[in-house]
Parts: sequence; structure tokens; C-alpha cells
Amino acid sequence: MTTTRLLHRCCAAAVIATLPVLSLAAPFAYVPNEGSGSVSVIDTVNDQVVAEIPAGKKPRGTAAGRDFLYVSDQPNNRLQLINLRERKAGGTIALGESPEGVSISRDGRWVVAAVEGKNDVAVSDTGTNMLAFSIAVKGKNPEHAVFSPDGRSIFVSAEEGDAVDIIDFASRKEVAQVAVGGRPRGIGFLPDSSRAYVATENGNEVFVIDTRTFAIVARIKAGLRSNGIAVHPDGSRVYVSNGGDASVSVIDTATNQIIATIPAGQRPWNMALTPDGKKLYVANGRSNSVSVIDTVHNVKLRDVAVGKLPWGVVIK
Repeated sequence: MTTTRLLHRCCAAAVIATLPVLSLAAPFAYVPNEGSGSVSVIDTVNDQVVAEIPAGKKPRGTAAGRDFLYVSDQPNNRLQLINLRERKAGGTIALGESPEGVSISRDGRWVVAAVEGKNDVAVSDTGTNMLAFSIAVKGKNPEHAVFSPDGRSIFVSAEEGDAVDIIDFASRKEVAQVAVGGRPRGIGFLPDSSRAYVATENGNEVFVIDTRTFAIVARIKAGLRSNGIAVHPDGSRVYVSNGGDASVSVIDTATNQIIATIPAGQRPWNMALTPDGKKLYVANGRSNSVSVIDTVHNVKLRDVAVGKLPWGVVIK
């Protein structure tokens, strides 16, 4: 064999050997499909679906930890764990009747889930992957439970209570309840944890809450049946999905004014941004797709077909 041919073969082998590492390093969007019982995995570099993972009977809320994806399996009253490296099921955590929205603390230690049937928030320890404790809330039918970025608070949207319950995590108890519009849904925080943005589906508006005083500092008219919230990593923009208008509105956080509205698929729901903030991924529940939005130019780039009835997106 010639030296040139040997070098070519060695180089090719080296490239192939590095491909799995490169693919694992890319940001991936994980999409729970409640109608398919699966999670679709989208490579955010090329917006292609690269895997479909079984995830219980009706996966909904999703959070990404260091090693596992935590997915609420609503009818089975549990969290389904998915091994991120192996892309397969990796155990369960029993929570209580009808868990929904899920989030994880910034340090990755705690996963919280809103448990509708018990009107509480279930807190699991990612070190043991076991339920650690639960915290009762006053609001009825909690939908989302979201950690503030500083880890001090959990805001919980009470769908049938028209309120947000606020938990002090250190004391493990509710410390305030803020009345908002009809059927609050998605919650997002500015990166410095100073304000929370809450979408109200029946009110068609977003409430802005000062997290220190718990006062409502702004009310922003959104589109029809506003529900999902995503916050840009630099805090300059908040995105709200409008389920009845098949669109996403963009809020300028400096003025709390809507500066753009972008078409999406049918029944846009929960959303997530890439770590660099340049792309927004929107789950379209009735289109069985995810809309990819260019946040620099506020335009939709494409729709990516996923499973049936996608409920949300988490990116890691």
C-alpha cells in the first residue's frame, strides 16, 4: 500500500471516529409527543429528526438534566427518565395523579413537577432519581411549576385558580399567591430572576410579576389563547405562543410592548430557545410539527414534522 493511500485511510478512520462525539455535543431539541407516547429528537444544527424515543403513554412536561431527560407521563402518574447518551428509557419516578409541567434547578440538583390531581409540586432529587418531597399549593389544577434562575423560588400556574402560587424553595412552602387572568399557563423568568412573565390562555394576555414584591407591574395584550412562554438568554425578549392565532408574539422587555408576531403551526404550545438565542423551537399541537423561528430576523425558517400532538420543547 502506498504512503498516500495509507494516509487517506487513516484520516478517514479518524473522521469517522469523531462523528459520534460531534453529534452528541450538538444542541438537541427534545419534543414530547403526547399522542404518540414518544420524544422526537431534533438536531438543531440541521433541523433534522435524528431519533424517536418511547416515553410512556402520554408525555408532556420535560426537563433536561446532565444525564437524563425527565418527562411527565401523565396517565401513569410518574416521571419517565430517558438516558440522554443512550437515548432509551432509564427508569421512572412515581409522583401522584396527573403530573404536567416540569422544570429543573439551574444547578441540576432538583426536578419539580406540577401534580394536578394532588394540587402540589413534586420535587425529585437527580442524585438519587427518587421523589424527595412534595409542596402543597393553594391553587387548583397546577399546570406548570418553574424554578426561578436563582433557584430561590418556584412559580406555579393554577389553571383553575386564575392565580400563580409562589413557593420559597428554601423553606419548602408557599409564601404568596398572585391573582392573574383566566387560565394561566406558561411561565418564564428574566435571567436575573427579577421578573416573571405569565401567559393566560383565557385572558389572551401576559402578566409581568415583580419577583421581589409579587406585584403585577405590567399586563401585555397577546394573541388569542396565549399559553407558552420562552425567554431569550440575554433577557431582551420574551416569546409567547398564541394557540388560537397560530402565531408567536415577541415582547421587548425594556418596554413590555409586542414588537413582532410570527406565524407558526396550528395550536402552538410550549417552546424553547437554543443556548445562543438565535433559534426558537415551537411545538405545534395540531400540526404535529415544530416551527423553527429565526429570532434575529423574527421569521419562521421551517416546520419540522414530529410525532402526534407535540406538547413542548426542551433544548440541551
